[in-house]
Amino acid sequence: MPVKFKVKKGDKVVVIAGKDKGKQGDVLEIITSENRAVVSGVNIAKRHTKAQGANEGGIINKTMPIHISNIALLDPKDGKATRVGYKTLDGGKKVRVAKRSGETING
Repeated sequence: MPVKFKVKKGDKVVVIAGKDKGKQGDVLEIITSENRAVVSGVNIAKRHTKAQGANEGGIINKTMPIHISNIALLDPKDGKATRVGYKTLDGGKKVRVAKRSGETING
C-alpha cells in the first residue's frame, strides 16, 4: 500500500537532524518505498566514476536521499521549520496548512 507524505516534490525544506542539520533546499524527488527524499544541496557524497562513452570519469558529487523524518517543511511566512496540517476550503478543495503560522502551502 502506498504511503502518503506531507512533503511533496518542489517543497522548500530544512534538515532537522543529522550531519546536515540546519541546511535548506528543495525536494527533488520522493522515494516512497524507502521513506526517503532527495533534497538539493543536502547529503552530498563523492562518487568515483569510470569514463563511459560521452561521460568523462573522475570524482563527482552526488546528492543522496535523506530519511523523510529528518526534514521539515519551511513555513512560507517566516522561513522556519513547521509541521503540516490540512484544511478544506469553501469550494471543497483540501489544502496543506503550516501549523506554525496558519498559512496555506503552495503545491
